[in-house]
Amino acid sequence: MYSRVTGTGSYLPSKILTNHDLAERVETSDDWIVERTGIRQRRIAADGENTSDLALAASLAAIAAAGIKPDQIDLIIVATTTPDKIFPSTACILQSKLGIRGCPAFDVQAVCSGFIYAMATADQFIRSGQNKCVLVVGAETMSRIVDWNDRGTCILFGDGAGAVIMQTSDAPGILSTHLHADGSLQHLLEVPGNIRDGQIQGAPYIVMDGGAVFKFAVNALDHVVEEALAANHMEKSEVDWLVPHQANLRIIRGTAKKLGMGMDRVVVTLESQGNTSAASIPLALDTAVRDGRIQRGETLLLEGIGGGFAWGAVLLRW
Repeated sequence: MYSRVTGTGSYLPSKILTNHDLAERVETSDDWIVERTGIRQRRIAADGENTSDLALAASLAAIAAAGIKPDQIDLIIVATTTPDKIFPSTACILQSKLGIRGCPAFDVQAVCSGFIYAMATADQFIRSGQNKCVLVVGAETMSRIVDWNDRGTCILFGDGAGAVIMQTSDAPGILSTHLHADGSLQHLLEVPGNIRDGQIQGAPYIVMDGGAVFKFAVNALDHVVEEALAANHMEKSEVDWLVPHQANLRIIRGTAKKLGMGMDRVVVTLESQGNTSAASIPLALDTAVRDGRIQRGETLLLEGIGGGFAWGAVLLRW
């Protein structure tokens, strides 16, 4: 029993926040941001737009692409760091909005690697025979946990959602998944605040040690890429497309260089979308599928790293 991606979808809010807009709020510039990150603009959810609303739009697109009906879905997994509520899960809220009842639905919280964790989880449910049609979503409203006075973090993040339908297959689709975490490094990238007795305790915004995160990310992604290839007895040259988490262009270029890939074989949406955390990989995947770059039969490597630290990779045949 194998699992295969049969449809993709994505959604971006209509509001665009450019680097020039940010330069009016904090001491920065378009050139400074582009040089350090590769980002020129990002999307921001409207005031009445929740994470589940973004997830719904992306899910409907993926459902249509897969040619299925919502009631065929027998499991929903949503990767998010910015849920609508503390509870119920955003997955349960999404289930209701899709008009589905009865199937299991739950959230996965692994920040920027959340979609990788969610895909790996869906793959295991399908391989075990427990489920046949899984909706996997990465959806975020990161703009709501950003300190807009902190130029080190406010330049990075945006909002959006991406989704895939994963179904049973006689032939391998997902070749292997590889997950890791190291909680001892949590202080390098976190939102340290929490709610206690109705009051916010600690900072409710993203706090990041950018230099330390960059160094760790490059090494961790290098190792997990090598792990994925070794597990499948594959050479780097056999990977047709790299679909990375969209965090920083320098990290993406470094991973591509390790694979010996030109940037023309790397899907990059960072410039126009920023870092959308768990949504970034499915957003990039859907973009490349819909514009025709990714073709059936090709081999894709998806990889990402986020707070936790949590990181991982999925190797799949499209």
